[in-house]
Amino acid sequence: MSEPLAPAGTDQSLRGALLLVAAAFAFTLEIVIMRYTSPAVDQSDVVLFRAGGQLVFALAWLMATRGPAGLRTNRLGLHLARGLVSLCGWGFYYASFARLDLALATVLTFTTSLFVVALAGPVMGERVGGVRLAATLVGFLGVVVASGLGTVGFEPAVLLGLAASLAGAAIVLLNRTLSASEPTPTIMTYIGIVTFAGALPVALMDWSVPVGRDLGLLVLVGATGTLGMWLTIEAYRVGEVSALAPIPYTRLVFATLAGVLLFGETPAPVFWLGAALIVASAVLVHARRPRPRSRQEIP
Repeated sequence: MSEPLAPAGTDQSLRGALLLVAAAFAFTLEIVIMRYTSPAVDQSDVVLFRAGGQLVFALAWLMATRGPAGLRTNRLGLHLARGLVSLCGWGFYYASFARLDLALATVLTFTTSLFVVALAGPVMGERVGGVRLAATLVGFLGVVVASGLGTVGFEPAVLLGLAASLAGAAIVLLNRTLSASEPTPTIMTYIGIVTFAGALPVALMDWSVPVGRDLGLLVLVGATGTLGMWLTIEAYRVGEVSALAPIPYTRLVFATLAGVLLFGETPAPVFWLGAALIVASAVLVHARRPRPRSRQEIP
């Protein structure tokens, strides 16, 4: 059965907002930690430890709330598809943050909602209004501007960030189908199982066992990424979705500060124009979409 959102008063929405700010900080911290791993750590190792963190957390959550019976499902194929999309999305996501400035890689994550609009019609048969469609086009124009195409030189790694967001949109659409019959702990556990099982053989193909500092950092990557996921789920459980819509964009503030203070990154002036277009369009797309009936989105 689906888990209904709590009725959200002012206090609950404030709590939800604080949880989302904490999630934004956790996701930024996750990437900062990943950046401090040594060159010997491959991206596949990062994905493996992130999947491992998810699996440990979700399995403990499932056993505590539903027991072994929580693994029963009639939608194994959809769980497999959801997990494989997450695996690919995480690979693109970490690769983009390893190659792009933190601010640019972060703002590209906000295009997920734009891809959802683009896919909702052909994939889900949903009607997309003119305002949302126009906002989506403006958002993708913002990607062109923010990435510096035609001005400061296009960075091909932007395509990795867009691929991660496209995977994120597919995840949203899969969640809408799965959450109609599957509880959140079950969905999260199967994501952990599939992503860990998928990441392990890839990591083993070029495995150099992380030790000491790198091992500790990879464990922290898995822990902070999983913490950010849990904080996001909890925020939307207690807060009103429409009231929380602008809060995730605080992540851009954290990412920009981390890039400037820790890695000496300075976004080009054109980036801010593109970022403004992307954020504004994503907020408008979110504001114009139908209200969710009973579920928070699962990252």
